[in-house]
Amino acid sequence: MLNILSHPSPHFDERQLPVDMLVLHYTDMPNTTEVVQWFQHPNSRVSAHYLIDEDGSLYQFVDEDKRAWHAGQSFWQGVTDINSCSIGIELANPGHSHGYQVFPDAQIQAFLQLAQDIQTRWAIPAARILAHSDIAPTRKQDPGHLFPWKTLAKEGLGLWPEEATPACDLLTALAQIGYDMTSPVHTITAFQRRFQPHKLDGIPDEETHALVQGLLNQLQSPI
Repeated sequence: MLNILSHPSPHFDERQLPVDMLVLHYTDMPNTTEVVQWFQHPNSRVSAHYLIDEDGSLYQFVDEDKRAWHAGQSFWQGVTDINSCSIGIELANPGHSHGYQVFPDAQIQAFLQLAQDIQTRWAIPAARILAHSDIAPTRKQDPGHLFPWKTLAKEGLGLWPEEATPACDLLTALAQIGYDMTSPVHTITAFQRRFQPHKLDGIPDEETHALVQGLLNQLQSPI
């Protein structure tokens, strides 16, 4: 059984959609104490359901059946009220503002346990375990290119594509996957940040095309 520390936040309301998504963030703050204080501050108007500290400690701010305020202006597969359909998990990390660093093993193991526990309560498919940067590519880059998405995919938490021969236009494929195509350069960078972390320039190469098609093929394959 997970040991979860309760730190209730006042920043939540009622859901308008069924829960079917998990969104991962990093805190982008110097330490966990500041995060807890900010999520509980009456004027912050921001929260998440959970926070995982670097040592694997778990904090809960909002009950899972309530709508936490973590996604902000976002989009995925036509849905814009991501807060209503998602559970938000923050990972303590200084982020790009304070010295972005590798996520410790204890933190990743705690995430795996928490995510698997959440999946026992909600029908969240692997394809809808997403990064904040996936749903808000023009605004966000968390949890960033150091997050081990491939490790998660091996545990059934998220997808990891095999390269495939492109069968359609790159931007069309990204839109079919679910991305907001308002700014293609930002969207391509968001895809690279997750699936091609050695290349974060928003300029697609042959590997980018092959990975995008591979991910689309995964999503379109019958279960």
